[in-house]
Amino acid sequence: MDEREIIQKVLDGDNDAFGLLVEKYQTKVYNLALRMSGNEDDAFDLSQEAFLRAWRNLGSFQFESAFSTWLFRLTSNVCLDFLRARKRKATVSLTVTDDEDGETQLDLPDPAKTPEEALLAAEDRRLLTQALNELPAVQRQILTMRAIDDLSYAQIAEILQIEEGTVKSRLSRARTALRNKLLQIGNKSKTVSSVR
Repeated sequence: MDEREIIQKVLDGDNDAFGLLVEKYQTKVYNLALRMSGNEDDAFDLSQEAFLRAWRNLGSFQFESAFSTWLFRLTSNVCLDFLRARKRKATVSLTVTDDEDGETQLDLPDPAKTPEEALLAAEDRRLLTQALNELPAVQRQILTMRAIDDLSYAQIAEILQIEEGTVKSRLSRARTALRNKLLQIGNKSKTVSSVR
């Protein structure tokens, strides 16, 4: 059964059919929410909110784009709304920390690497995550879509409803901002080159 048929079943009142769409996209939606929020619990809540909004607004889906594009745009908007609201409420770090262990993100070393290489790689990832989380939500969003979710310029343009040229210029500005953040926190340029 293709997505169009599934969507039509949902619109005809078969709410169980929506579960097929959730199963297909839950990992990608969660990953997008996680990259934008920087927190697993928030990402889970944001994913649920995105699917709830998708279910409520499925009647407005026009089949002019792929369902995935529509869903990622909706998820992206849910995340941006959340980040704006959080920024208005308080200035809280997007990286969750606790008093004993520091950051809650666990980076396991690659068995093929030496302990020293693993430690350096983990530090690079930590610094990159820190710098990414310090960027404005819009810049973090576009970098996430391109570098982490591996979306094309055309897909990003469709999701954000902007021109491809605008995507390229926003990406350029976001990369420059990320590079500057990395330099501010003392990171080496080798980490910057890993962001496409």
